[in-house]
Amino acid sequence: MSDRPQSKAPLGKGTRVTGKSRDRLQTQLKKQYEAGASIRSLARSTGRSYGFIHNVLVESHVQLRSRGGANRRKVQ
Repeated sequence: MSDRPQSKAPLGKGTRVTGKSRDRLQTQLKKQYEAGASIRSLARSTGRSYGFIHNVLVESHVQLRSRGGANRRKVQ
């Protein structure tokens, strides 16, 4: 039997993520974000805040997308 857990639980809120585990998380989040996942969806799936995910993506030098959704236009 292996010592590693079979399933990955979401990271606990406020849990420090450092070292190799942070590197692995950066790689995983970067891959998902570049594949089209939103920061909010990544935050929900990991149990972390929007700000945490944003910071991790910035640290991994990801080109962040601009805001989506409807844009307000001038009334003519």
